[in-house]
Amino acid sequence: MPTTAPDRRGLVKAFAASLSGTSLEWYDFAVYSSAAALVFGDLFFPGSDPLTGTLQAFATYAVGYVARPLGGIFFGRLGDVIGRKRVLVATLLLIGVATFGIGLLPTHAQAGAIAPTLLVVLRFAQGVGVGGEWGGAVLLSSEFSKPDQRGFWASAAQVGPPLGTLLANGVLGVLAGSLSEDAFLSWGWRVAFLLSAVLVAFGLLIRTKLEETPVFRELEARGERPEAPVSEVLRNETRPLVAAILARVGPDVLYAMFAVFVLTYATKDLGMSRGEAVAAVLVGSGCQVVLIPLAGWLSDRYGRRTVYAIGAVGGAVWSVVFFAMASSLATLLPGVVIGLLFHSLMYGPQAAFVSEQFTARLRYTGSSLAYTFAGVIGGALAPLAFTYFLAKTGSGYAIATYIVVACVITLVGLRLGRAVQDELVVSRA
Repeated sequence: MPTTAPDRRGLVKAFAASLSGTSLEWYDFAVYSSAAALVFGDLFFPGSDPLTGTLQAFATYAVGYVARPLGGIFFGRLGDVIGRKRVLVATLLLIGVATFGIGLLPTHAQAGAIAPTLLVVLRFAQGVGVGGEWGGAVLLSSEFSKPDQRGFWASAAQVGPPLGTLLANGVLGVLAGSLSEDAFLSWGWRVAFLLSAVLVAFGLLIRTKLEETPVFRELEARGERPEAPVSEVLRNETRPLVAAILARVGPDVLYAMFAVFVLTYATKDLGMSRGEAVAAVLVGSGCQVVLIPLAGWLSDRYGRRTVYAIGAVGGAVWSVVFFAMASSLATLLPGVVIGLLFHSLMYGPQAAFVSEQFTARLRYTGSSLAYTFAGVIGGALAPLAFTYFLAKTGSGYAIATYIVVACVITLVGLRLGRAVQDELVVSRA
């Protein structure tokens, strides 16, 4: 469908709103992920078996992913019917309230079984919010841009997770490093969750002042908004949905390894301190802030599938190398950085690749469904599988095999998907 010429000022504002909003929401989501790896097993799932406590903590981590499809279905539909902006304000508010609530929860020692129950409920609410966030944040910047620049501008939403991870692990790192072990376990971890109130208020201020995207305004003017977008996507855009879901599995699994599970692996299997493990993730996430938009830009120049596939193959190979080399901070640090580099090569083009699979009138719903269902298959199960395989085999190579399979699934998704930008690259050659 024809669209109005991109407004540069509106594009920059949309990029900033997409980046700031997803960064704040992913701070909320990432601070839980890090806390699950570091302290939640002891505080909410105490027991004589450390493996059981870690598995249960990561199970509540997985709940956030399982809840995402509900958010994707509910908010994705609303995004195609009432607009991108309104939905993004609601998702930010939902996840902020849930995260603040986690910071106020009693522990198992204080309230018994009600404590982990409430933790699961609030984690579920976080997942619903994130499930509705991603599709809209991607469209917020990409629908203001030209097709041949969409990879770079859409990457704003992709930079949000490493920025959020950087901020979350930074706060937890400062707290863990400056407090005693007892103080951190008693109240220090709560500070990171309670800070979300300030961060979300800032994000809401930005988003409430944002204009609706030109693509949605045109759909609205032409009377082309869908009445039942979820059923339309499932009925008429099945192949694009399957392709987008499969393409997302590898990046989710690789991220779960090098930004989440690596904290547990480093502290419990390599004997490193919490501070050292968090430092490795911080450095890797910091590099991703630059690498992700660079990968998006490269996909505009050389094609989405080409850049994406390089990341998938590299991530599969590097996962094997990582477990062969990781033994101390000197080897863990480059291992995490390179692992997240390959993740960036997939994650940078991902937003544009996924959104380009769907027609404009169904784009929010289709992108949200792809994002959320892939999260269940990839990100939700990965930490649980990693923990189980490591405990049963005592070797990281079983984990590496899991990652290789996930990256192969991503390559299948890329082959099935529409190569919109690849066609533009060929036409310019």
